[in-house]
Amino acid sequence: MLLVCNALWSILKNEFFPEQTEERWREIADAFRKCSHFPTCLGAIDGNHIRVTKFPRSGLMNLNNKCYFSTFLMAIANSNYKFTCVDIAAYGKDCDSSVFQETFFKLLIRNKLHIPPSGPLFTNDTENCPFVFVGDEAFSLSENLMRPYAGHNLSEKQRIFNYRLCRARRYVECAFGILSNKWRILHTALNVSKEFSKDIVKACVLLHNLVRSKDGYRSEEIYMTQNWNSVNRAACSRPRRSARDV
Repeated sequence: MLLVCNALWSILKNEFFPEQTEERWREIADAFRKCSHFPTCLGAIDGNHIRVTKFPRSGLMNLNNKCYFSTFLMAIANSNYKFTCVDIAAYGKDCDSSVFQETFFKLLIRNKLHIPPSGPLFTNDTENCPFVFVGDEAFSLSENLMRPYAGHNLSEKQRIFNYRLCRARRYVECAFGILSNKWRILHTALNVSKEFSKDIVKACVLLHNLVRSKDGYRSEEIYMTQNWNSVNRAACSRPRRSARDV
């Protein structure tokens, strides 16, 4: 099985996890604009715990806050429920924000993700707006990562923003659900070594993208609704002025 997982990743990686370019990011953003009314969104980001048995000599590094052992899968999904970027096998004790800071955020500040430069939201706009990823309350606000407005005394425009961000963010949560229900090995604890568990997850996310490409429906065929007054709002750390401006 190990050889199969490695062969799948080495042969199909470039086809189903191609290197992102500005043109591909713009296509993703256009799809989010159509399906969730959230412009300049490059993807929804979230983390998911993959249940494992305790690795030998690992101590409590993989014991998460839900009191079971896991490795951490951080992923960015597009509006077709496909993963565009993944980071696999972080410690289960880590939280979403800390894993993001050590992975995708470092790529962002080094311009390794090749995201498009800032531009106007609409044709007649004079101010530029950066392209962003969207996440939940677990993430910190930054220029290229938007999270919901915190607090309860929000204006109507802020509540609408939270609603649309929630619609965009849901795609990664749904992608995790599709992944685990399609590949049922993820419903049980992986009783293998740490490296083997990483190879299994890599094969699963790759096959997930393959199935979505072959049999999945388009984002234009999906319409997601929610009462925007019910969107969760939580307290957060103080962001930088530039992030609040965005």
